[in-house]
This record gives sequence, structure tokens and C-alpha cells, in this order.
Amino acid sequence: MSDTYQKIVVGTDGSKSSMLAVERASKIASAFQATLIVGVAFYESKEDASKTLRQDSVTVLGDEKARENLKLAAEHARSLGVEKIETEVRSGTPVQALMAIVNDHQADLLVVGNRGINSLTGRLLGSVPADVARQSDCDVMIVHTVS
Repeated sequence: MSDTYQKIVVGTDGSKSSMLAVERASKIASAFQATLIVGVAFYESKEDASKTLRQDSVTVLGDEKARENLKLAAEHARSLGVEKIETEVRSGTPVQALMAIVNDHQADLLVVGNRGINSLTGRLLGSVPADVARQSDCDVMIVHTVS
């Protein structure tokens, strides 16, 4: 177990709050000279999206919108001094997608925003930040992006 972060995954859905998580992850990646892996989940269809009961993340339909979100997030990370940036687009729920990206890259840190964690739905059904924190084998940082 290293005491520095080599690979940092951050999830984004293109929202203003998720970009705050990208910003925090970028600053950490820059400080550790780590690789930043920016990930975004998308739903293949409206039917897939409607199966999820949770509305704590922005629903990204189709990988074109996902790639657009990634491009903006990667540019933002680059502007904050991150040199090594990778991007990942995965279909599925945000939790499934982030866990797959973390595991595939054997990431040391996962950074997510706190949206949904304090909502009634979040408390009853779980939220992206709470679920990834429970499922992750690496450190998880939940950035305070929404009051």
C-alpha cells in the first residue's frame, strides 16, 4: 500500500456540482503527479434510465453526450495542471460505471460529489456517493459540492 495516490478516478455527469468534484480530484492528481481518470456513465436508452429510481445524478442518455461531458471535464483538469489524464465512458448506472472504472484501473482514490447523499430518496434508496463508498476497495473522497 503506497502512501501516495498514483491513479485517481473522478466521476462526472456534466453538472456544475460534479465539476467541483473534478476540480478537487484535479488538484490532488496535480499534487501527487498522479494519473487522473475522468469517468462518465450513460444510459443506452430512456427505458434503462427510467428503471433507476434514483434521481440524484443527471441522467446522461447516449454516449455522445457522455463524451462531450468528458471532454469538458478533461479540459478543466488540464487547466488545473493535471498532465496525465485518461477518460472512460461506460454504460450503466453511475455506481456500476464508477466501480468498473476503479477496478479496471486499480485506482487508489475515487472522488465523487455529495449530491443525493442527504436527500430523502438518498437516505431510503442509497445515493451514488454512499453506494460507492460502501462498495469501493480504494479510498473514497466525497466532495461537498451541494449544500
